[in-house]
Amino acid sequence: MNGTQSRIEIFKPFGEAFELMKKILFQPFDLKKWLIIGFAAFLASLSGGFNSSFNPFSRWSSQRDNKAIAESFREMPSLGEMEWWVIGLIVIGGLIILALILALMWLGARGRFIFTDCIVHNRGAIVAPWKEFRVQGNSFFLFSLLIAFVVIAVIVIGAVGLIVPFIPRGADTHPGLGFWIGLSLFAVFVLCLVFGWALLSQFMVPIMYRQRCLARHAFTQTASLATANLGPIVLYVLFFLVITVGATMISCAATCVTCCIAAIPYVGTVILLPIPVTLGAFSLLFLRQFGPDYDVWASFTPPEFVPILSSAPPVSPSPPSLLNQPEPPSPPAA
Repeated sequence: MNGTQSRIEIFKPFGEAFELMKKILFQPFDLKKWLIIGFAAFLASLSGGFNSSFNPFSRWSSQRDNKAIAESFREMPSLGEMEWWVIGLIVIGGLIILALILALMWLGARGRFIFTDCIVHNRGAIVAPWKEFRVQGNSFFLFSLLIAFVVIAVIVIGAVGLIVPFIPRGADTHPGLGFWIGLSLFAVFVLCLVFGWALLSQFMVPIMYRQRCLARHAFTQTASLATANLGPIVLYVLFFLVITVGATMISCAATCVTCCIAAIPYVGTVILLPIPVTLGAFSLLFLRQFGPDYDVWASFTPPEFVPILSSAPPVSPSPPSLLNQPEPPSPPAA
């Protein structure tokens, strides 16, 4: 950041985000608006947006499912023993699952812009932002799909280089130290890739929303912004992780209190809606500190948001044309 811009803060945007959440959801309370914004948050979570479910049983269920899947694969006959129609059903099932995944990714990409619009305009709307940000939503979906293919390819290459050389050979051999080191490095590598894309995409959507640009342009801006402001971005990430852990603990308690009702998709989003709204507003408020090009409220600010957003407006350099203009000549004496 140059000397004409204000210092980037972390805690103040979070406090402002909490105040915005209260304005959006509780002042006044509107059940219909709450349900609509909850649906928008649920759609956004389909593409890995602000995950409003915070399902505390997801890890346990995934481990249980992985064990069941592994057992089923052991019991499956080999490919040569299958009938042709069984192979056909497997292929068709795989294509259906792939189509379902792509459909959910597409809905999630469109949902991110809908959810952002709900926060920016303090409204519960689905149809209007769905149409308005059609181009940006589709661009973000296609770019996310490209990134997914790249990440999968890099993960495969990383697995070949870090794990495959250390896989024990023979039935009686056990994994050695090299295998576990390679597996650990591979896990860290995958986490860094996934987390890096999650961070970039979290800033890309507000930039696309504000500038009405495509995903490629937003990705370039986000990468440049993160490179030029590495310190504030790292602090933001660390603080975001802390509040995410706190939100997860709250969701665990809510799930236990509601007898696992909060773990149901969309229902849990509605029950825990203050969490994704606060996190979403926090990202928008943090990003607006970098200038008007990143301020989603630059062109329109709801009147009820003015006392909160005007407390610390983003500082930007004055236009050059207004800085160095010569003074107009004095009028001639009469």
